[in-house]
Amino acid sequence: MTTKKTGTTKKVLIVTFGLLAIVGAIALVKFLQIRTLITTKFVQPLETVSTAPVMKDNWQQTLTSVGSATAVQGVTVAAELDGKIVQIAFEAGSEVKAGDLLVKQDTSVEDAELRSAQAGVDLANINLKRTKELFEKATVSQAQFDSDVAAASQAAAAADNISATIAKKTIKAPFSGRLGIRLVNLGQNLKAGDSIVSLQALNPIFVDFYLPQEQLSQISTGLPVRLTDEAAPGKPVEGKITAISPDVDSSTRNVRVQATVDNSAGLLHPGMYVDVEVELPQIDSVLTIPATAILYAPFGDTVYVVDQKTDEATGEKQQVVRQQIVRLGNRRGDFVAVTSGLNAGDTIVSAGAFRLRPGSAINVNNALVPDSKLAPKPTDS
Repeated sequence: MTTKKTGTTKKVLIVTFGLLAIVGAIALVKFLQIRTLITTKFVQPLETVSTAPVMKDNWQQTLTSVGSATAVQGVTVAAELDGKIVQIAFEAGSEVKAGDLLVKQDTSVEDAELRSAQAGVDLANINLKRTKELFEKATVSQAQFDSDVAAASQAAAAADNISATIAKKTIKAPFSGRLGIRLVNLGQNLKAGDSIVSLQALNPIFVDFYLPQEQLSQISTGLPVRLTDEAAPGKPVEGKITAISPDVDSSTRNVRVQATVDNSAGLLHPGMYVDVEVELPQIDSVLTIPATAILYAPFGDTVYVVDQKTDEATGEKQQVVRQQIVRLGNRRGDFVAVTSGLNAGDTIVSAGAFRLRPGSAINVNNALVPDSKLAPKPTDS
């Protein structure tokens, strides 16, 4: 019995020592793996980016605003007198010259009255001629001659009054311009004041915009302005400041400015809003970088500057980046002016900056760098 018990104990001890040996071997392997990982230096893979130099440039100072186009001359043609439309002589949206017939109202009654009045004028003139001949021979009195003169004038005035009524019912374009949508129909009875059609003179055209009062001293009449509009991107319209309001809006402290621009291409229409850029005589020396290089963040705008660094292990020179906070100025085309944080000649990451972190090693490839321009003209617009 004792011998049997001793044999069982030996088996338990052998199994226990075997398990301990296996666990120890596994622990040793893991220990060696962890030590290898600790001693192995991690090499961050190179990020491929595009770079660009910080360039010095001369930019003309400008003031920007948002304006609204208004016609130099613009009216809604309306009826002056009551009457039925018997002729519509225009097409909606067409160009007309000053004096072109637009609408004719029924003047049949006035035409008959004018013929009667003209007959009265003719008779009054005949009587006046006869009286004048007799008056020169001292056959009639001065009173009779004066009475016939007054009668002739009265008859002519009555005829002129009817002619004026006919003219008011023959509605013509008061100036040259472009017509809008027709608001009347043939046979319609118009009341005095009823609208017929909008007429706008589109070339030249006014653009009204506002500037803060502190910029009032920088502007004067004659300064050139450049206008751009979303309806015609890449096609700026040139003009000049022609009027500056003498008073400042008391609620906004802004001053109203008016520019007159050439609109021969017909790009601008009354009521359209446009981006306005006033060119000042002063020229600033600025540092410029591509807009694609900027990382915008609430704590500040940053760019990645490329530096040269020597690897301590291999002695090889590497290009690494450091993050630099910058202060930005005006934007022009694809470029942004930098007022602080960079120096002329610095090299910055212009594309691929979103993949980087401070100290990242980079591989520069400028083969596909985007072409930044001061006045870009997109081809897909």
